[in-house]
Amino acid sequence: MTRPDDAPSTPTPEPTPAPDPATAPDPTPAPDPAPAADPAPHPVLPLTEGSLVLLVGTSAAGKSTFARRHFRPTEVVSSDTCRALVGDDENDQSVTADAFELLHFLVGKRLAAGRLTVVDATNVQAGARKQLLAVAREHDARAEAIVLDVPLGVCAERNRTRPDRELPAFVIPRQHRELRASLPGLAKEGFRRVHVLRGAAEVASAEVVLERRRVDLRHLTGPFDLVGDVHGCRSELETLLGRLGYRLVRDAAGRPVDAVPPAGRTAVFVGDLVDRGPDTPGVLRLVMGMVAAGHALCVSGNHELKVARALDGDRVTLSYGLRESMEQLGAEPAEFRAEVREFVRGLADHYLLDGGALVVCHAGLPERYHGRSSGRVRSHALYGGTTGETDDYGLPVRQAWAEEYRGRPLVVYGHTPLPVASFLHNTVCLDTGCVFGGALTALRYPERELVRVEAERRWYEPVRPLLSGAPGGREGRPLDVADVAGPHTVETALHGTVAVRPENAAAALETVGRYAVDPRLLVYLPPTVPPVAAGRRPGFAEHPDEAFAGYRADGVGRVLCAELQPGPRAVVLVARDDAALARRFGPAGPGAVWSRTGRALLGPAEEAELLARLRAAAERSGLFEELGSDWLLLDAALTGLPAGADLGPAPAESPAEARQARNAAVVASAGALLPPVLAALERAAARGLDVAGLLDRQRDRAADLRDFAEAHRRAAAPGRPLLAPFRLLAAEGANLATGPEREHLARIDRLVDADRTAPADGTAPDAAPADGTTPTDGTTPAPALHRTARRWVDTGDEASTAAAVAWWEELTAAGGAGIVVRPPVSPTRTAPGEGRPGGLVQPAVQVRGRERLRLLHGPDHPDHPDPSDRPARPSGGVLGLRRSLALREYALGLEALDRLAAREPLWRVHQAVFAVLALESEPADPRP
Repeated sequence: MTRPDDAPSTPTPEPTPAPDPATAPDPTPAPDPAPAADPAPHPVLPLTEGSLVLLVGTSAAGKSTFARRHFRPTEVVSSDTCRALVGDDENDQSVTADAFELLHFLVGKRLAAGRLTVVDATNVQAGARKQLLAVAREHDARAEAIVLDVPLGVCAERNRTRPDRELPAFVIPRQHRELRASLPGLAKEGFRRVHVLRGAAEVASAEVVLERRRVDLRHLTGPFDLVGDVHGCRSELETLLGRLGYRLVRDAAGRPVDAVPPAGRTAVFVGDLVDRGPDTPGVLRLVMGMVAAGHALCVSGNHELKVARALDGDRVTLSYGLRESMEQLGAEPAEFRAEVREFVRGLADHYLLDGGALVVCHAGLPERYHGRSSGRVRSHALYGGTTGETDDYGLPVRQAWAEEYRGRPLVVYGHTPLPVASFLHNTVCLDTGCVFGGALTALRYPERELVRVEAERRWYEPVRPLLSGAPGGREGRPLDVADVAGPHTVETALHGTVAVRPENAAAALETVGRYAVDPRLLVYLPPTVPPVAAGRRPGFAEHPDEAFAGYRADGVGRVLCAELQPGPRAVVLVARDDAALARRFGPAGPGAVWSRTGRALLGPAEEAELLARLRAAAERSGLFEELGSDWLLLDAALTGLPAGADLGPAPAESPAEARQARNAAVVASAGALLPPVLAALERAAARGLDVAGLLDRQRDRAADLRDFAEAHRRAAAPGRPLLAPFRLLAAEGANLATGPEREHLARIDRLVDADRTAPADGTAPDAAPADGTTPTDGTTPAPALHRTARRWVDTGDEASTAAAVAWWEELTAAGGAGIVVRPPVSPTRTAPGEGRPGGLVQPAVQVRGRERLRLLHGPDHPDHPDPSDRPARPSGGVLGLRRSLALREYALGLEALDRLAAREPLWRVHQAVFAVLALESEPADPRP
């Protein structure tokens, strides 16, 4: 058998007239069942890859011999073999029912995998063929038949001379009668192609040629420029092709009739070239010329199908722009209309390209339909699936197939107009409503670069508004509570599937619904930074040695230690200008600053001032220009605020604010109660009563309270807010949160330096005051950005770790919060070995000082050396759970940034963001 790979690659197809493959048999006519006068001595039998092929003939007609000669053993499913598998004897007719059940099962499995499947059985009865045709329809596979019409006498003689079996004399004549009765109607049963071999000579000399499926252009690897729905907008198409580097070719009348692509590239149109727009003939003339020249491919849209029916003279409703197309085509010569009819009739419903990595269709196609051929596949490719319902505008409600798509091929489609093109689960819709006043969009593949040309005007009034004002409406899919409510899972590239409990999802919804910033801006929430393992040094609940030992055990030899900022964690979105924020996210403005639960951290005036300074620093540092982005997303902390402060408007206090209020109450009540208690005990001791032990304990409590009150006073002292940025998280088209820490630090240092070198009068700056106040000479504004102290530590070097411990002790003794320890690259994975399980390493752990722990746990947190008096610290299962939650939150955060960078719809970004907040509700440990 000749297979497609045995011959030269199929050239780029040109449009040829062809019947609808979903509703008509293959254009190859079924041979006349009457005997041919002059039979071909060497019949060639074309078959299609991935189809179901039935060998039809009486027993002893030579079907098994024919199958062995032309097909691979794995491609043939034989009824005799199935009998042997079930009953240990291929002649055992008592197991026939079970054998055919097995045969149908095997056929279904092969067709589901897209494999050529040849059924070696008599198949002379219509009922037997009907069951196999049903299996082919179930898997959207073509069905073809090869009839071995061998004379009755030849079959009877072969049967008599068989050494392994001899059928009763009446069997073969009965089968021969059934075969003769079936021949005239085989093509009508549902076979796309029927080949009849008449006589033993034709059977022996036949050649089988395996053809590619019509939609199979996997040998074409691109690169491609895929163009969305044009709908008669010729001028915008010319502009888009020019922007893509194509050179227009015009005829004598100045009309574009071809576009020569840049070297090696091919244009691919996703259908709906026609209707609604001002120049349907001009678009068709250009695209038809490109296809004919081998410069483009084109699949059919539902509007092409309507135009074809109208040109055929069928009765069609002239609606949805068809009337305009027919009027425009009516002004063209009859020859041109005939060419248009042939072109649109010859369009395929979809194409497989680039080795199967790219699928192009008009309305989208689930993976199970890729490369398949059936009315069901064609309907979905042209119209998409519907729920059977209609929306408020009377239009059908589409099935959200792309939201459920998990296939490996990239599916590029159009049909449903969206305000902007965005990737969703490896699919992208390129219909951005050009004819409705939106834009004409193309995708450069494999670069995955979107190129957009704005419409010159609104050419046609849409039934449904192109742009919805609801959050997420810019991407064509407003936010829906169902996306983040109830039990659900979120798939992450880094950590697999993350499950969200319904009660945690409800808590996240409550928090965001009541307190969060504008949901259109809420594109990221930072993960929890878990604590270090319980310290083994007496008097220390947490100690850097445990962090260094932990990373060393994970195979991480070098870590970055950064000062833990005492203020609240902050996510900052800053735009280059107010219009830039509106273009990308919806609301206009400089940006936003929010907490790790999504709440605004500053009042409007303070936020505007801070964002203005950050915007200016980003501009001076060149980061906007370097990253090619009009906005930046940063992870940071706000220093200079009262610990746990939240100055933004909120109807209820945050947990940090509640802790601040609790600590104030503890200081006040203990300050009022302890002095009288101490005085009473001292008087009792003076009278000789044995209260020394109790008095010592109360004096220790008083000393702890004084330390706690001092820590609370420093934490509650108001100051000028300073932003301490940790890293850039994202910019347009890029997730910047991963990679080496040195790169993150270099960007942040540039940002901080640019803020500190911003003299008001353009002269060289003086050093800014350490307290953050504004200088009186007016030359240098007080800094708005704070550089976080840090140092690198070699986890296997005692001198390096000892120096880091001394630095931590110095920081915390002066009232510092502690340090954060992280690997040199994010994310970091280690291989198993040397007693470690391997896998994803904690992206960071925090080592807090005594003062920080007092504020979190209360004045009874001890500072003396008896380890037995330490409060319980998370360890074992509890610490493991907290670290597991931290890893999941980290993976969800990166997933949100990946989706944001890929310009996926807002609801997709929110799935990951809400999941981070939901995991915060897990009851891992009641203490921070």
